[in-house]
Amino acid sequence: MKLLRFYLFVCLSGLSYLTYGAKVDTLDVPSAAMQKTYKAAVVLPDTYSKSKAAYPVLYLLHGGGGQFSDWLKQTPDKRLLHKMADQYNIIIVTPEGERLGGYLDSPVQKDNKFETYITKEVVERIDNTYRTIRNRNGRVITGLSMGGHGAFYLATRHPDLYSAAGSMSGALDLDAGTWQISPEFAKQITPGFERILGPSGATPNHYAANSVVNMADQMKANDVKLIFDCGVDDFLIEPNRELHRRLVYKKVPHDYTERPGGHTWDYWENSLGYHLLFFDKVLKANGVAVMSRK
Repeated sequence: MKLLRFYLFVCLSGLSYLTYGAKVDTLDVPSAAMQKTYKAAVVLPDTYSKSKAAYPVLYLLHGGGGQFSDWLKQTPDKRLLHKMADQYNIIIVTPEGERLGGYLDSPVQKDNKFETYITKEVVERIDNTYRTIRNRNGRVITGLSMGGHGAFYLATRHPDLYSAAGSMSGALDLDAGTWQISPEFAKQITPGFERILGPSGATPNHYAANSVVNMADQMKANDVKLIFDCGVDDFLIEPNRELHRRLVYKKVPHDYTERPGGHTWDYWENSLGYHLLFFDKVLKANGVAVMSRK
């Protein structure tokens, strides 16, 4: 009987140890640039309320057709971000990017200014609301699909803000002709892209100018650590391979991986852990990582 109680105590202690106490806030983030107010979810690690330390921040972007809450609602493990925030003692912010905002300032639609919104208005709101490390040493950014392109795009254009960037299954070339998709799907997404980039083939070519696959030279000039990956069955695999080839050719340090899987939440849930591990190493090298949970 005593032995049984001992085993029960050990098991319950283990369950307690695995309990993650991260807290989720939902913030209103007004945008003067777009004259709208959007929401962002903020996942605070359990240690945040018990400490006076300043914390690093991961900006985690959603994909096309999604919204700010996707990373909390769509992953198979609904506690994924709680666990990641607690494990790495990092604040995770999931801002709004609209269904297809592109995370850029549209050259044709003047009220679509998501580059300005994310890099200025969201960062300022987070830094003024929470105890954050208010420089690039304490900021990292990644995302999936449209958000993967967005993370690389924003970090490449604003290396003063982020020390590392990632992309999961990123739409790294905005020219859908490089994607492995059906003519029906291409026709379906064309109006959304034309809304923010204009007609394909027009002059100037806003698709090429805003595609990170064409930004290898800028990436080489920046001191931003890069990680990206894509599933071998993903329809966006070729743009990812092309950026990898260009970075290799230009001798730009980066971490690139192909894994089994497609354009799915199962894949992105698995991928996020690798990105957090990569970012944790960067933050430690920057001297800003809060001691991880043991």
